Amino acid sequence: MSMRFIRTGDEPLHARSPLRLRFWLAAWGLLWTLGGTVAFSVAGRPGWAAACAVLTALTLTDLALVIRHIRQGPHYQPGRDVPPYAPVRGRGRWMAGDHGRDVRGRRG
Repeated sequence: MSMRFIRTGDEPLHARSPLRLRFWLAAWGLLWTLGGTVAFSVAGRPGWAAACAVLTALTLTDLALVIRHIRQGPHYQPGRDVPPYAPVRGRGRWMAGDHGRDVRGRRG
């Protein structure tokens, strides 16, 4: 049995990320950056310890954002009966029914 995935035609604009995978990758990165910060501090390498501390802060921020997105729960996703979005045509313009507007809603 094969699974079918319906493409909307504008995935770069409305892409969704696998949040649980991002959570575990961020947690893994947090462990490594914390370990690097501690190891370089003990070894007397303040430059490398500072670099690892900055990466720790970035990883912690990413982890907090991922947790926030997970707690927000699923957002509305159209069902099979809803037609897909019109595919994006070159230079950020919609294909059908765009009425001369680009992706940002400006007239072109």
